[in-house]
Amino acid sequence: MATSPPFPTRPPSPGDGVLRHPHWWQRRWVRYGAPSTLLALSGLVILALVRRQTGTDGFLVGLGLAVLPVPWLIAAFRWLDRVEPGPWRNLVFSFAWGACAAALIAIVANSFATEWIATSTADPASADTLGATVIAPVVEESAKAAAVLLVFLFRRRDFTGIVDGVVIAGTTATGFAFTENILYLGTAFGTDQLTGDRGIASVTAATFFVRIVMSPFAHPLFTVLTGIGFGIAALSAERRPVRRILLPVCGLLLAMGMHAFWNGSATFGQYGFFAVYGGFMVPVFGLVTWLAIWTRQRELRAVRAELPAYVLAGWLGPGEPFALGSMRARRMARDYARHHHGRPAAREVARYEGYATSLAFLRRRGREGRAGADFAVRERELLAELWRRRHVARPALEYASRAAAPAPVYGPAAPYGYPAVAYSPYNPYRT
Repeated sequence: MATSPPFPTRPPSPGDGVLRHPHWWQRRWVRYGAPSTLLALSGLVILALVRRQTGTDGFLVGLGLAVLPVPWLIAAFRWLDRVEPGPWRNLVFSFAWGACAAALIAIVANSFATEWIATSTADPASADTLGATVIAPVVEESAKAAAVLLVFLFRRRDFTGIVDGVVIAGTTATGFAFTENILYLGTAFGTDQLTGDRGIASVTAATFFVRIVMSPFAHPLFTVLTGIGFGIAALSAERRPVRRILLPVCGLLLAMGMHAFWNGSATFGQYGFFAVYGGFMVPVFGLVTWLAIWTRQRELRAVRAELPAYVLAGWLGPGEPFALGSMRARRMARDYARHHHGRPAAREVARYEGYATSLAFLRRRGREGRAGADFAVRERELLAELWRRRHVARPALEYASRAAAPAPVYGPAAPYGYPAVAYSPYNPYRT
């Protein structure tokens, strides 16, 4: 067994090891303290506003009903992100931003704009319609898109493609819908208390059916369009700044348009809502779902295609590219580690899988000319993480590769830890 890692897959570049002092906004206490404080204050304000409008009983009922779809939606987005799982802190931030900051911005801005229109036009009915179909989509989608933008700018390593955009945007919108559902359901419950309605004929039951049963995916679907725009921008080369700006803007405009169409469905006649739901929302939901799953499969193919170079250099075992490119084999590897070494070993295998996937995506970006200036540093970081976990992860992945399907061999056999070929012709800086 080798006691030191193999040679790197590319020669070092000048300045790879240079340490640079971070800017003040990059310091840890700023990156974590400022957003946490902002979200905490927003949460307290939104809690007071919603409770004031719904009452304590209405708030508790709304909270209990609104939370029902949240675990399913988060689990769906987390499942989609299983190829290269992003850190939980990004999801927590996104959900908190949607539930607190974005919801607060929407409530304040929508109320102010609607009241201003009603005062200016002396027509409250038209003001409500205009607010729902024009003001609300613009304000709400912009507020939710801010979370995607922040992750895109400050968590760039975790934002590498369409799936990441879908997951961050969908999680943000899930948080926003959660708070909005508390408000709507709590208000409906208060109405029922005044009118004495109960059971299936109550306003609460009708609101629950429309918002929780029929369309829990509505807000996530709108904002996912923005996330797709950011995801495609993340796949674009840095030397194309216009494209990287226009794509997120186009996604945001599509999200606003779809949101406006959905909100305006009630004005399309007696069956307008059901026509828009069945003829537009459901097909678009199916199309976006297909795109996300297709992108995930494409990522798995990229893992199988990019990692063999590290097999030849001795960093990975012969069967690992196949195992890491199959969700079934990955699960088998974690189960193997859990059965033989316990849960901590299974968690280490899961981390190994995530780092290996990030390495494959990094290499793909470099091969396509989209690697940043920190390519060498990031590659070494990922290889070091893999090397640190090789004793637990490699046997599990090799077992999974044999159990799942015959794995191709990418070079002459060599003992683990020794490079069969300690050279890769790839150089991301070659012209």
